[in-house]
Amino acid sequence: MNAPRSSPLEGQLAASGGQLAEPAGPATGRSAPKVVAEGVPTAVLPDPQTGDGRYPVAWLTICAPRGATPTATSKCLCGHDRSAIGRTRVLALITDHEAHRDLCPLRIPQEGRTAA
Repeated sequence: MNAPRSSPLEGQLAASGGQLAEPAGPATGRSAPKVVAEGVPTAVLPDPQTGDGRYPVAWLTICAPRGATPTATSKCLCGHDRSAIGRTRVLALITDHEAHRDLCPLRIPQEGRTAA
């Protein structure tokens, strides 16, 4: 049997009397690896886009595919939740949704609150 062939560099370290490389110490200063990319905040910050204080209260969703029966839903955070199927009922729901905007307790200023 033949002995496995070794690479030409194998065993040269012992023959030359060199030393094995030691692991480098921790880098400090400018050469230190960055944990977080520069410019990236390390803490979660509130959204800077605060808006004007308004938020949606009611939604009207209408689905009227061509050649099919239309459907609609009207939902409000106050609990108003209606749905309709068919052209006549969908049109009536749209009217009801518009009327609810004027009567919704979430949109009407409560008594005792002062206007801003």
